[in-house]
Amino acid sequence: MSTAGPALLAALAASIGLIILLCGRFRLHPFLAIVLSTYAFGLLAMGVGAATGSDRAFVDNLGGTIAEGFGSILASIGLVILFGTIIGKVLERTGAAVTLAEAVLKVVGKRHPALAMSLMGWVVSVPVFCDSGYVVLSPLQRSIARKTGKNPVVLGTALATGLYASHTFVPPTPGPIAAAGNVGIGSDGLIWVILFSIPVSLVAAGAGLAWALRRTGDLESKLPDAHQTFEEYKAQFERLPSIGRALAPILVPIVLMAVGSVSAFPADGGGTLVDGALGAFLTDLGNPVNALLIGVLLALALLPPQRDAKALTTWVAEGLVDAAPILVITGAGGAFGAVIKGTPIADYIASLIGDGSSVSGVTALLVLFGLAALLKTAQGSSTAALIITSTLAQPLLPALGLDGTLGSIPIGQVMAVLAIGAGAMVVSHVNDSYFWVVSQFSGMDVKTAYRAQTAATLVQGVTALAFVLILGAALL
Repeated sequence: MSTAGPALLAALAASIGLIILLCGRFRLHPFLAIVLSTYAFGLLAMGVGAATGSDRAFVDNLGGTIAEGFGSILASIGLVILFGTIIGKVLERTGAAVTLAEAVLKVVGKRHPALAMSLMGWVVSVPVFCDSGYVVLSPLQRSIARKTGKNPVVLGTALATGLYASHTFVPPTPGPIAAAGNVGIGSDGLIWVILFSIPVSLVAAGAGLAWALRRTGDLESKLPDAHQTFEEYKAQFERLPSIGRALAPILVPIVLMAVGSVSAFPADGGGTLVDGALGAFLTDLGNPVNALLIGVLLALALLPPQRDAKALTTWVAEGLVDAAPILVITGAGGAFGAVIKGTPIADYIASLIGDGSSVSGVTALLVLFGLAALLKTAQGSSTAALIITSTLAQPLLPALGLDGTLGSIPIGQVMAVLAIGAGAMVVSHVNDSYFWVVSQFSGMDVKTAYRAQTAATLVQGVTALAFVLILGAALL
């Protein structure tokens, strides 16, 4: 082990570097980059095993290990990702996202338009990808800029950072869901990721809003004078759904998952908080797959009666297309994790740090943040950074001291997901499609977008990390 351990660490570092090189320098799709790097690590591990005379089982079944890892992670999280993207697409196409945005504006009021944009972005991006959410809400952002006289760059940055905060932290957005599954959080523990991620994401949104208000007011937008107003955008929808119907596909699954998790809590006298058939029913209903399927049905209920079945089929197909890259990247990440688990690298790290007492929880969270930030900056996708980092982290969590629990809460794994999410925010720049969506729809040139969007995401990630470290110091 003394010889194999350092070699395996070097092989893992080289494989991560290969992912960064393939994605960043050669613009290779993250799926292929992860698969090629997985094979590279596996082959390097084979050489280490042959040199040290270790077990040949892993060496002789590399393909099988990769296939099993790919399939097992999709079995646990694939349907959740698919259902989440379908909900988001239907909310976008039926105008429900517009209803949610208007509701937030009414609550906050027109005196604080930047705050309104941030909050509505945060709400909409829980089920909808941030780039889609920005496209949907940008007419409202431009319309409010005209009505209030606010700088479009300020409102655009506030909207972008609000969307970005929930996109990187709060399930059922696919990235955080995949990260939770990758680090080993089961269906009964997903609700804890949601409950902890909400305040962290709100802190990140607040940091982005503060940057927009204080640092972007003097930046110029190059939006043309003739633009579609919000009223014109709304006119494409024959009838907008009510706020209750628009919110139901998001809120009901979260409530069901919360009830299912609470009902499964251990009771003082033994058993669970809700025993018997009722407890089993509530627990099963709160399973993320079942809860999000109910969310899909509630989303489909948003369709107006005159909407034909062909349109619905098209929307669902669009949602499946959106989900496909997430699914294959998630599967590739699971394959990478399976190969890592097949080596003794975790045992070597454990031997270096003993029982974990020499590595504090804060240090471990900093390591995960740094790796996610490196991957995000290099290859552009926050979702890919979440998936890849969580995959790499899962077999190492015990050695890093992040496998602890707080009662029934898998607190170590939850904190790991949050630290990775903070890193996956740092930073959005030219290799990120969201950077271009924000800049183009807000009329920013590249230099302006760097000062607004890129700098804001750096502030968001670092602020979120600080909050996560405070939580980790108190709870780990």
